[in-house]
Amino acid sequence: MIQPDTVHTGEPHGRIADVCTMVIFGASGDLTTRKLLPALYNLARAKLLPNEFAIVGFAKDEFTEESFRKLVRDNICQYAGAPANCEICDRLANGAYYIQGDFKSASDYAKLKQKVAEVESNHHTQGNIFFYLATLPQFFAEIVNQLSSQGMTGENGSSWRRVIIEKPFGSDLESARALNTEIGKELKESQIYRIDHYLGKETVQNILIFRFANGIFEPVWNRRYIDHVQITVAESLGVERRGGYYEHAGCLRDMIPNHILQLVSLTAMEPPISFDANAVRDEQAKVLHAIQPMAPEDVLKRAVRGQYGEGVSGTNHVPAYRSEPLVDPHSNAETFVALKLVLDNWRWADVPFYIRTGKRMAKRETEIVIQFRRAPFVLFRDTPVEKLTPNRLILHIQPDEGISLQFGAKIPGAQVRVGGVTMDFQYADYFGAEPSTGYERLLYDCMIGDATLFQRADMVEAGWRAVEPILDVWKALPARSFPNYAAGSWGPAEAEEMMRRDGRVWRTE
Repeated sequence: MIQPDTVHTGEPHGRIADVCTMVIFGASGDLTTRKLLPALYNLARAKLLPNEFAIVGFAKDEFTEESFRKLVRDNICQYAGAPANCEICDRLANGAYYIQGDFKSASDYAKLKQKVAEVESNHHTQGNIFFYLATLPQFFAEIVNQLSSQGMTGENGSSWRRVIIEKPFGSDLESARALNTEIGKELKESQIYRIDHYLGKETVQNILIFRFANGIFEPVWNRRYIDHVQITVAESLGVERRGGYYEHAGCLRDMIPNHILQLVSLTAMEPPISFDANAVRDEQAKVLHAIQPMAPEDVLKRAVRGQYGEGVSGTNHVPAYRSEPLVDPHSNAETFVALKLVLDNWRWADVPFYIRTGKRMAKRETEIVIQFRRAPFVLFRDTPVEKLTPNRLILHIQPDEGISLQFGAKIPGAQVRVGGVTMDFQYADYFGAEPSTGYERLLYDCMIGDATLFQRADMVEAGWRAVEPILDVWKALPARSFPNYAAGSWGPAEAEEMMRRDGRVWRTE
């Protein structure tokens, strides 16, 4: 039964965000229209967005201020489900401004500076500004340098300036270090918010609460009781319009150093001394540094890559990756990765972390599976029980957020037989479902100065350091068997074989 205090009542859920101006670079792109604007609307609905708030869009497209305001209003209605006559839509749209500009033009940044000053005067935002870089990665350093040259990144005692940077943050360890160095010349680390939208999902945020607020789980969260951990991030869609990006990046760069290693670090970290941002991130960083580097021979055994061929997704026949738009017909870019990671620390010694991610897989599913060690079979030798199934704790991240616990129970009857039982918890059932893009919490946290869910420079570099040996081997030894899995399947046979060698199997229910 849902308790009254868990239902959305329209009252503020906590501290209202600081008054501020949000400057969006790439304001006409999909990220802004589909995610950022709806997220701002949802924050306003929850009464967490201050009245003294304004948006300044910056992009190369031709918009008047009036047509940009129409874009804001239309996209909130389309992607956030706002009603036609919506007071919040009007409020956000009326507080929206636009600069048509080039990311490399100093004169356009001078116009931006003037516009932001006007907005501050009109909306009383007290000099607080956060810049959202919803652009291609090659513009990150350029934008920060241009803002700094205009004096727009400097903070004083009464106002703050912050920069949210989208992924990918670099394409390898060397480029990530270079980008950290470049933006570090103009910004303090406390001003840099490297965003990973996966951390905006409720179940991801709940990992820490689940582990550290419940006395029954933390005592068994270690090598004595856990056999292994599986993390799956599967997409049923193909690369769609991202073929050009995937040709350059591939699945490994796109998913592992950021999304998936963030899930690994939250699952494996030690209890922080507090929920202070740096205390949490210190423990996450320790996990990333503890990932055992793979020698070249390890890569051949513990890393699997795949590329989807044609197949069936749902009821539709779908093309192979090499037939997708903007893709080389002889491409060797991977669309699937499976890895066996080993953590060199006390808690997780001899507990492998198996991770896999891919496009055009059997279904859309993101989950963390904690598989516990089997109970001794000796008690059941003289019964019809042939084997004991392991207990599993499953954290479902998408599409349906929740937690499941699988355990054995006696099947009714005269004989001793054991059957599997699953206890399910769904967020929507207990706490109600509110519209969410996954960006609400992250935007809100930036506005209140909480960097807990954002990556620090050392975390970014540690993530790239973990995958660097794999990138090197795969670059030296191009794949010869692509495509090696059918669209609509669970990936290449080599991923199953990697698990079989260890006497384990992927969860595919």
